[in-house]
This record gives sequence, C-alpha cells and structure tokens, in this order.
Amino acid sequence: MKNSRRQFMILSAAGACTLALNGKVQAQAMVAENDPQAAALGYKAVATTVDKAKYAKYAAGQECDNCALYQAKGSATQGGCSLFGTKQVAAKGWCSAYAKKA
Repeated sequence: MKNSRRQFMILSAAGACTLALNGKVQAQAMVAENDPQAAALGYKAVATTVDKAKYAKYAAGQECDNCALYQAKGSATQGGCSLFGTKQVAAKGWCSAYAKKA
C-alpha cells in the first residue's frame, strides 16, 4: 500500500506543477495580428503601421502602453490586455478599442 500512496503523491505533485507551468506559458503567448478577435479590432503590434484611412480614430502617440485596458507594469515591452484574455499585446501596439489612460 505504501508504494501506491507514494506514487499517488508523486503524480499529484507532477500534475500540479504541470498545471501551474501551463498557465504561465499561456499567459506569455502574444496575440497575433491575424487572430480573429485582433483582426476585428484592427490590432497592430506596431501602432505606426495602423491604416489611418480605415481607422480614422487613430492618432499619433496612441499605444497600448498608455491605454486604460493595458495591464503591464513599468516599462515592459508586452503585457496583458483585458480584451485578449491570457494573451499579451505589444506595448507599442494599437487597436480600435484604445482608451486613453486616466
């Protein structure tokens, strides 16, 4: 009986570590410009490449790092966005949901 209890504990610990690491890996995934939701919002990883004719709302200086939806701290080059769940966006990116940080 001791062997099966020991095996259970080892497998449980390994499973918990796998779940924890899987969450961190997913959190670090970048959103792609061709992702359906990103495309619908006109997301660009580099704000200066936004099609100004298609997105007249865009103005120079609007970037994810100064948007109210951006969740990174400090001078990070990428961070979370409440629109894209666990995927991250580029700090110098832009999408049509841009809202200036207060």
